[in-house]
Parts: sequence; C-alpha cells; structure tokens
Amino acid sequence: MRIFANRKIKYLFAAVILCILVFTLISALLAVFEVKNAAYGIMICGLCIMTVILILCYGYFREQHKIMENAVFCITEYISGNKDVTIECNDEGELYRLFHEVNCLAAILNAHAENEKNAKKFLQNTISDISHQLKTPLAALNIYNGIMQDEAKELPTILEFCQLCEQELDRIETLVQNLLKITKLDAGTIVLEKSLENVSELAESVKKIFMFRAGQEGKEIFLSGDEEITFLCDRNWLIEAMGNLVKNALDHTKKGDFIRIEWRAFASVVQITVKDNGSGISPEDLHHIFKRFYRSRFSKDTQGIGLGLPLTKAIVEAHNGTIEVDSTLGMGTSFAMNFLIPTKL
Repeated sequence: MRIFANRKIKYLFAAVILCILVFTLISALLAVFEVKNAAYGIMICGLCIMTVILILCYGYFREQHKIMENAVFCITEYISGNKDVTIECNDEGELYRLFHEVNCLAAILNAHAENEKNAKKFLQNTISDISHQLKTPLAALNIYNGIMQDEAKELPTILEFCQLCEQELDRIETLVQNLLKITKLDAGTIVLEKSLENVSELAESVKKIFMFRAGQEGKEIFLSGDEEITFLCDRNWLIEAMGNLVKNALDHTKKGDFIRIEWRAFASVVQITVKDNGSGISPEDLHHIFKRFYRSRFSKDTQGIGLGLPLTKAIVEAHNGTIEVDSTLGMGTSFAMNFLIPTKL
C-alpha cells in the first residue's frame, strides 16, 4: 500500500501494533498465572497502552501539522511574489508527492512568467525600434505636406487633400506614441515617479492642453472640485490618462456640448470624473471599450484609433486604481477613476 511508503507512518503503525502486542501478552500472562486482582492489572495496563498510543498519535499529527503549516507558508510566499520559494519534499509518501507536484507547478508557472516577460520585452523593443524608424519619414512627410499646403493656397481641392493628409499623419504619430507607451506599461519597464500632487492643478493643466481645440469646436470644458485635494501619483502619467478621457469626450461631442472634470475625496479614495453630454456609448459596446483597437460601428466618423482608453486603464491600474464607465446613448458618458489613499495603521 502506498500509504506505508512514508517511513513515519510505518513507524507509527509499528509502534501501535507493538503496544497492542505488549498489552495482549501482559493480559495473557496475568490470566494464565491467575494473578490476584488480574482484572485491575489488565485495566491499568490497557490505560497505560492507550496513553502511549495517544502520545504517539499526537506526536505524529503535531509533526504533520508543522509540515502543512510550512507548506502553507511557502505557498503564501509564492503568491506574494517570492518565486524562489519551494516546499521541502525530501521524503516519501503521498503528502510529499503532492508537495513535489506543487513545486513542479510553481516551476512551470515561473517558466511561463519568464517567457511572457521576455515576449513583452521583445514586443516593447520591437515597437520602440519601429517608432524610432518611423519618426524620420513622418517628419519628412509633415514637411512635404506643409510645403504643398503653402503652394496650394489658391487651389482649394489640393489644399483640402493636404489638410486631410495632415490629419492622417497626426493619427499615425499618435498611434505610434500610444503603442510605445502601452507596451512600456505592459512590460513593467516604467517606474512611476510618484509625488503629492494637487488634483485641481492637474485638471487645470489638462484643460489648458485642450482649450484651443474646444474653442475651435465650440465646446466648453468645466472644472469642479475641492482645490485642497491632493494624492500620491505620477503627474505626467496621470495628465496623460485624464487627457485621453477629455480627448475621447471631445471626439464624441458636438458644437455647444460640454466636458466636465470633477474630483472629490472620500474616506479612503480620491475620485476623478470626466463627464460629457455627447453621443454616449451603445450598451453593446460598454464591455469592450477598454479593449485595444476596439472600434464601435457607431463611431466610424470619429478620429479615435482604439488605444486611448486602454492606455488610460493601464495608467490607472499602474497607480493601483480602478476605472468605471457609465453611459447613456444619446445623453452622454461619465468615466470615473478611483485611487486609494494610503493609510497609516
């Protein structure tokens, strides 16, 4: 039987059998020699043997408990991020066989994690190389397109096509930059430089970035929140996240609409919300908007490339935050970013 592969179990069973044999032998001797008060002797002997068996069982199960506690500790350490920890399995038996399988599973997971890390690193390097290679031709195309616009001032049709070319070149440049940013976040090569930032100042910075475009399109950007609220974040990356939400709102609103940036602090959370009263999001799209390159069939006329919202989500999650969306088709959309406030216990 496999149960007896473990030497400690064999020793326990052998000790129990030995105790039973000793009790049987003593009982037989007392009965054969008709010792006075033999019944009391047998009873005392039985109690002693039972006590010994209980002590043996207690010692065995106490040791097994320590082994299981050590295994639980090792598994907890592994879950916490210590990939080098292993469970000792230098004995035989079903329990140690289980520990060996757990160690094998951990090794396989480590190998998969390492492969995934290498793949992400390779992807990041590839996209970084491609982006650097594209910068020169994109810059040249922008220069050529600018020259053509100057030369075509009196040729409306050519000027219109030049302006369309400029828009597409801007989209390509935005796509390349967003791809580079999101792969860096995926690969974990970006270290967030967190500092205590005023949310009001962050919102004001985002508003300044989009003020000119909003004015050209006849839209308003409003700010609302307590000017004293601060929290720990990477300023540049958070402005990037908020800016993507504001840009998304501008892409899906029309002349006369508004975008509102609101912020407030709760007991343990700082919440930053970007709202608009634009076209809204179709219910069938709500569960897919954070997927990369996802394009709704209702937004074919907008300029998005399907990376702004996934990039925003990656930035928020890099800050250990969450992002939620609430939208009604034809009435507007609200994105809420929630960031935990570290507490001292």
